[in-house]
Amino acid sequence: MRVEQISVFLENKAGRLAEVTSILSEADINIRALSLADTSDFGVLRLIVDDNQKAVETLKNRGFTIGETDVAAVEVEDRPGGLHKILEILNESQVNVEYMYAFAPYSGDKAVMIFRFDNIDEAVKILSKNGVNVINGNDVYTM
Repeated sequence: MRVEQISVFLENKAGRLAEVTSILSEADINIRALSLADTSDFGVLRLIVDDNQKAVETLKNRGFTIGETDVAAVEVEDRPGGLHKILEILNESQVNVEYMYAFAPYSGDKAVMIFRFDNIDEAVKILSKNGVNVINGNDVYTM
């Protein structure tokens, strides 16, 4: 139930983000979800793509520093309180959410959130036990 995420470390200067998207576009790699966090000097672009291995190789070959992390894709009810329900389950079990970001919804009543947990296996087990759908990585890459 893990999803492979790549992190691209970027200098915080004009054009660097466009350079990454250009490289991925030229390599015919589709971005499924992304998050960008920055400081004054650098940024971290977190990506879920349809071909992780090809993206990593392509970006490394172009001089980018890449990290790889396992995250979880969690189906969330697309209504007020939907995310809170998930976070409350995690809180009651003392599972820490390190970060999260949204994934484009793929159905009318569900949204998908990408979560990085301090203990991904425990988090997935707890969520599944509580009836929360944790989506398989292969399904995420093709959404």
